[in-house]
Amino acid sequence: MTAYKDLSRAELLEKKSILESEFAKIKAKDLKLDMSRGKPSKAQLDISMGMMDVLDSGSDLTCEEGVDCRNYGVIDGIKEAKQLFADMMEVPKENIIVFGNSSLNVMHDTVARAMTHGIMGNAPWAKLDKVKFLCPVPGYDRHFAITEHFGIEMVNIPMTEEGPNMDQVEELVQADPAVKGIWCVPQYSNPQGITYSDGTVHRFAHLKPAAEDFRIFWDNAYGIHHLYEDKQDKLLEILAECEKAGHPDMVYQFASTSKISFPGAGIASIAASTRNLEEIRKMMSVQTIGHDKLNQLRHVRFFGNLKGMEEHMKKHADIMRPKFEAVLHVLEEELGGLGIGSWIAPKGGYFISFDAMEGCAKAIVAKAKEAGLIMTKAGATFPYGKDPLDSNIRIAPSFPTPEELEIAANVFVLSVKLASIEKLLGDVRG
Repeated sequence: MTAYKDLSRAELLEKKSILESEFAKIKAKDLKLDMSRGKPSKAQLDISMGMMDVLDSGSDLTCEEGVDCRNYGVIDGIKEAKQLFADMMEVPKENIIVFGNSSLNVMHDTVARAMTHGIMGNAPWAKLDKVKFLCPVPGYDRHFAITEHFGIEMVNIPMTEEGPNMDQVEELVQADPAVKGIWCVPQYSNPQGITYSDGTVHRFAHLKPAAEDFRIFWDNAYGIHHLYEDKQDKLLEILAECEKAGHPDMVYQFASTSKISFPGAGIASIAASTRNLEEIRKMMSVQTIGHDKLNQLRHVRFFGNLKGMEEHMKKHADIMRPKFEAVLHVLEEELGGLGIGSWIAPKGGYFISFDAMEGCAKAIVAKAKEAGLIMTKAGATFPYGKDPLDSNIRIAPSFPTPEELEIAANVFVLSVKLASIEKLLGDVRG
């Protein structure tokens, strides 16, 4: 294929006319398609329905500690649920607290505690003149929403093939005491699908922060969310690396079963050092008498152990893999060689990150919407919703049916082509 930038103005206008005719036909179909968020599909929810049957009115509802899970108690999670998360997160169960259904809620509350009460005797962040968070970009919009909500200044850190640009991370963390944290999705990152290299994890563990209360917010949301059995990324475990480096308190690691069991009724956890967990438990004791132990028990009885969870994830992969491959096939077939977009083929996670020509992302998303396809808002993968290049678009293939997905992918590439031609025609006068 000839790259669009190498076409004459007349050739671009001719292509534009043909594409506009195709676009008009699609608009006439009154489509209602959605690739805006990484929601599991109905087929994925259905494979967890057996969880609804593992507990009934005749079940023994006593956990290993001898506590009746229908009653109060066990504020930080039942032992067997801790073990399940410990195996999934590759940490000792003593370093785990189990919460309710949302790891995002746990992250929000972790920031809130730091704002109101500080971390380990340090001043509450809300009383400081300035608090900064480093934000690898493109990144997860809901992370950025939390720090923006609390008035924390966010600093963009470009992503590389090995993770965040660690030269910049080290420079800022080690020089500026106002830098209190960094958001990370270290495996199959949202949205690029990048897994941090061993070297990147080592550099994180060996940070020497200017702020005593600096914390790495390590959101390992996709730790076992592989698409392939024979091609899987492996992430070095951060808690152990921080321990080896003499900085055991520097990281909070988060995980949940939101995209393993039921997104609205999973269980979540935090893994951290003994000192961090002691502080968290103390503040939790004011907030709750305990989370939903019946749901924790339900998860343990359904999965049994990590092996059971991994077998379950293969079923998810069998549903997700064809969807990812279908979108990637359309991108390659329709846009390969045109020079108007680039993308990464991830080995796991929930998203495909697409980088359009500079200045085109908003126009592409608007055109797709006009044709009946809802995408993630352009700019959402950057703090404050401001992509400085107006280039990145997050594609979420999970929710549509396979039939809808093929149509959606073709609507998307058509929108990319049209917006790119309009951009090129605007840049070439006469």
